[in-house]
Amino acid sequence: MLKKSGWAVWGAALFLAWNLLLLFLWSRPAPSSSSSSSSSSSRLTAEVIRLAQDAETELERQQDLLRQIQRYRGLWSRRRALLPLTPQPVTDPDPTSPVLPVLVLACDRSTVRRCLDALLRYRPSAHRFPLIVSQDCGHTETARVIASYGAAVAHIRQPDLGEVAAPPEHRKFQGYYRIARHYRWALGQVFRTFRYRAAIVVEDDLEVAPDFFEYFQAALPLLLADRSLWCVSAWNDNGKEQMVDAARAELLYRTDFFPGLGWLLLDELWDELEPKWPAAFWDDWMRQPEQRRGRACVRPEVSRTVTFGRKGVSHGQFFDQYLKFIKLNDRFVPFTQLDLSYLKKEEYERRFLAEVYGAPEVRLEELRAGRHHHRDQPGPVRLQYRGRDAFKAAAKALGLMDDLKSGVPRAGYRGIVSFVYRGRRVFLAPPPDWDGYDPSWS
Repeated sequence: MLKKSGWAVWGAALFLAWNLLLLFLWSRPAPSSSSSSSSSSSRLTAEVIRLAQDAETELERQQDLLRQIQRYRGLWSRRRALLPLTPQPVTDPDPTSPVLPVLVLACDRSTVRRCLDALLRYRPSAHRFPLIVSQDCGHTETARVIASYGAAVAHIRQPDLGEVAAPPEHRKFQGYYRIARHYRWALGQVFRTFRYRAAIVVEDDLEVAPDFFEYFQAALPLLLADRSLWCVSAWNDNGKEQMVDAARAELLYRTDFFPGLGWLLLDELWDELEPKWPAAFWDDWMRQPEQRRGRACVRPEVSRTVTFGRKGVSHGQFFDQYLKFIKLNDRFVPFTQLDLSYLKKEEYERRFLAEVYGAPEVRLEELRAGRHHHRDQPGPVRLQYRGRDAFKAAAKALGLMDDLKSGVPRAGYRGIVSFVYRGRRVFLAPPPDWDGYDPSWS
């Protein structure tokens, strides 16, 4: 179907042609007195008049068609506004640069604009990194904000907006049940309907760093190659500004704790998780040993996302005390030009464990007071803990997140948490004979 402007041009051309023909006829000189000349002129005039009448008929037909288009155009626009825009799967001809969509989970925050603006500002390629915004809640203003981006994002809508069946004691947690339902539907769309091989998942209250896309692009081959990894995260749970080395923003770690808050997964992991996806509290469910199955995630020294969403189902839990102090990386690191093979399990453990347990040990009181005998020597130190209570006491005293999920500390690997304290690298670590997490620790 031609656009309205196309019909207008066509109609104007016909109208002009008709008027030129009339002008031609009216301006012709009177015919000669000879009968042959008169007959010839009459035939020519009759032919021109016939052509002009045909042109007028065609013009009227086109004008009628244009009126129909105008009549139905508004109806079609209203109908299309109610339908989700279906993003088409994109395949990259170069297998070394696969398409990696970003799935943005949205609900009723019109401030999703801040999230989308940052993603679009730093996105290096619309083809390589298509943006899909999945909206729950049916919030009109949020939908209007998303729609304002036009073809720059694909807008899909979670169709089931009703309450989720939950036990009576969980009635106050209805929001968490809705979130889990939305995650399941949205990830199903990405991996089942659109058939992408991998996806980056963010929520509508996250802002991303300048090298957010570079980081995930570089980490994807590692995730594909190392079966002991199951995700790559942009988040450091202990990423407060004074607790990270911002000058070494290229540092990456393995962690046994699922961080979320901007994370990459493969379609094969969704194949595994979807059949048993929980009704609520999906992120803590991911942290259970039955789901983690001994696998780790990659996480950065300096976070590549920060959350600005104090409003939410958790009612600002942790935000004022902690989350708003997370440092967002502001220096572009060319990760795709770096060798990340050191993050593969065997090499990482050989190097990392040697560094941790080769570091001199200090006591908590000495570390806090700055009195330990290693204070004038460069290099990291190790603070050892034994038992749940000792870990929580040390973490709280040093400003770390002290909660444990199925026995795993936030940002921890083999029980070890790496951070900066008063300018020095510190490893809060269990004894060298550590033999695994105790799920009863909480």
